[in-house]
Amino acid sequence: MNTKTQTTVGSHVPPPALVTALRHLLRPLIKLLLVNGITYPFLSNLLKSLYVEVARDEFLLHGKAQTDSRISLLSGVHRKDVKRLGEESRQEQSTPPTISLGAKLVATWTTNARYLDEAGHHLPLPRQASEGGAKSFEGLVSSVSKDIRSRVILDEWLRIGIAHIDEEDRVCLNTDAFIPENGYEEKAYYFGQNLHDHIAAGAHNLLGQKPSFFDRSVYYNELTPESVAELAELSKRLGMQTLIAINNRAKVLQDLDAKKAGADQRINFGIYYFNAEEKEARNED
Repeated sequence: MNTKTQTTVGSHVPPPALVTALRHLLRPLIKLLLVNGITYPFLSNLLKSLYVEVARDEFLLHGKAQTDSRISLLSGVHRKDVKRLGEESRQEQSTPPTISLGAKLVATWTTNARYLDEAGHHLPLPRQASEGGAKSFEGLVSSVSKDIRSRVILDEWLRIGIAHIDEEDRVCLNTDAFIPENGYEEKAYYFGQNLHDHIAAGAHNLLGQKPSFFDRSVYYNELTPESVAELAELSKRLGMQTLIAINNRAKVLQDLDAKKAGADQRINFGIYYFNAEEKEARNED
């Protein structure tokens, strides 16, 4: 970093409250990185490229082309590095095909009346169309994609814990949302997507942008393990009810909006639950 850029960037003192919040929210992330062998030098290089990307894409001046000098001024990254990073190709950030297909299958299974009982719960499905016709797992997969065999999807879902086979040899969905138990790549994808959107909503609100996004939580301490267990179960039950309601309505609206002009918006609604010993929370502050 040259002296001029360093002085300019260093002259701005960030809000102490924001720094405190950053230290707190980054602790579990740093723990995750260390467990996975991701060192500070690796993260530092990753952050450098991201600073350049965000400065280039999000801080444009109306009617003016973005320059390496301005990106360097905004980010604090040396201009030579800005040029180098700008010439490097970006990693593809689209949704992995298997995850996109899986999400569509779960959405169809949990919202389409063909696959639901009278109470609106998703039904166990026979494996083959020869056994259940369109109302089978093979029929479900075929209704969403003709490019992949249902057996391939089923094997993967059984591996990562999205589905299981019951005593009648039917395919059963384990959860009411696409949350794999064992698939690391799938969990990592949703980890990045969900936390990105939660942080984006919080940053939007912190910057005072309107309208504000809904971002609320309930916090209590001085609880016994028994009380925590009861609240965890209540959170899971009511949380799933809310997710199912949003999922069902969103699928209806998506189908209605599919051919309309301006159908270019996305939403992400999530619910989280966490508990820990109070001493751990104090150590993280």
